[in-house]
Amino acid sequence: MASTDLSSGSIPAFYRNVHEKICSPVSGNVEREVFKSLLVKSQLSSSILSQIWELVDNKTGYLTRNALYKGLALVGFAQQGKNPSDKLLENSETQELPIPSLGDLSEVILLAQRLHRGYNPAKLNLTYTDICNIDSIEVNLLPEKKGIFLKHVEYQVSSKRFNSVVYRRYNDFVSLHELLLTRFPYRLIPKLPPKKIVGADSQFLEERRRSLLRFLTLLARHPVVNKDPIVHFFFTYTGEETQHKIREVFRRVPDEFATSELSSRAKELVPQETLTEFANSRDQIRVILLGISRLKNIADCLAIRSHAYAVDMVEMGTVLNNLASSESHGTSAWLTGVEDMKKGFHTISKEINLLSTRALQQAVREETMVCERLNLLLDILVAHRSLCERHERGVSADHQRALSTMLALKKRQMQGVIRGTDADTVEYLENKMVAQESIIANVELRNLFSLYCLHMETQLVHSHLEILATVLQSLVSVQIRGHSELAEVWKSIEQQCLPEKSAGGSNGFS
Repeated sequence: MASTDLSSGSIPAFYRNVHEKICSPVSGNVEREVFKSLLVKSQLSSSILSQIWELVDNKTGYLTRNALYKGLALVGFAQQGKNPSDKLLENSETQELPIPSLGDLSEVILLAQRLHRGYNPAKLNLTYTDICNIDSIEVNLLPEKKGIFLKHVEYQVSSKRFNSVVYRRYNDFVSLHELLLTRFPYRLIPKLPPKKIVGADSQFLEERRRSLLRFLTLLARHPVVNKDPIVHFFFTYTGEETQHKIREVFRRVPDEFATSELSSRAKELVPQETLTEFANSRDQIRVILLGISRLKNIADCLAIRSHAYAVDMVEMGTVLNNLASSESHGTSAWLTGVEDMKKGFHTISKEINLLSTRALQQAVREETMVCERLNLLLDILVAHRSLCERHERGVSADHQRALSTMLALKKRQMQGVIRGTDADTVEYLENKMVAQESIIANVELRNLFSLYCLHMETQLVHSHLEILATVLQSLVSVQIRGHSELAEVWKSIEQQCLPEKSAGGSNGFS
């Protein structure tokens, strides 16, 4: 990296303001994670951002004030369509440096403040409110388009953080999911809803839209995954064939262990108790998952009953309206007052239909404010269960295989010495053992990194458990509102539509 010094040149006030807001109050330096978050705000392509990062990164884990100024200048030049390079900065004392467009920096400033409060890479230090503030996602279903053979469904996806609106098909989500599982094998990657090609009715499409919204929400708010270029690409790419393009661009990207600065420090980052309490933590979350699943079933039943109530009220209103419309025949004394009753039935049928409307509104509130929030919590709990299974099936199993291979090699070597095996064979076995020791060391470090990630992801799950408190609050308010609205209509029916109670009693049996 060139040693161009911008600190003595004519620096725009914007540069100084940014430095003041995001630098460490002690050292004056800027944490690299903060600068990376700043770069994302520029809305530049992943390849351009990588070039800028290579030009300013000094491999120390932080950026000096001069390096920050360089980064801001390079972003400004890149936004003007210029290719980032040190040559652009050579005449910094005489040229006017560009002001980059970075949008709202509140998220970057909050990140800097959080890190400066005492950053500990083994502590999440995020409340659920903090997580929600990372991004807000919307997924809307667009009208079906007819292809040559089949109709296909398209979704409008928007991200507040990236200030983007893109259009995606289900297979684009599949490509994203598969790439992220490869890139982040030790992180919470939620499952995708199933694909249904033939006979996808409106209810299925709506349920899948909600599932895709939850999927993207959890990814966009994940404190590590959301910063990855793959996620940035998905939310910002506006070209054709997204599912193929995203695979083409990121097919050779290594997994997190190979690129993370924390992987080499995994042994010191993993709390000692994590090695022994993995099973306890997994069992605890399994119990929570079972409990939340049961609560979700109950909430579903409430919504189903509200729907059924609405259907019953529609039928009751129809019956009363039919009675009100029926013709009378003859002049029997039995018909005395029938016309008045018909008018009453007609009025009551309208009120009954209003009850149906209120019940449907109640069902929607129960589904969106209670069921969907529980679904989000279930999605992350199920993702944690899958992560635990991947850890045991993957890294731990690899480690055990490597240890078994080493034990077999040592056994063969000992048997060879006893039997007087020739020197070439002994040397071959020794070389194999050296190579295997290297593999074991790498697998052990990878295993520790996996445990470190699992430790962090477990903290993330516990932060999401705050959802349960909001769900219970919503359940109470939804039920109070729903019952109050229904009671109001019933009261109106009693006061306006029904005849006064007879002296003999209200039910005819007194």
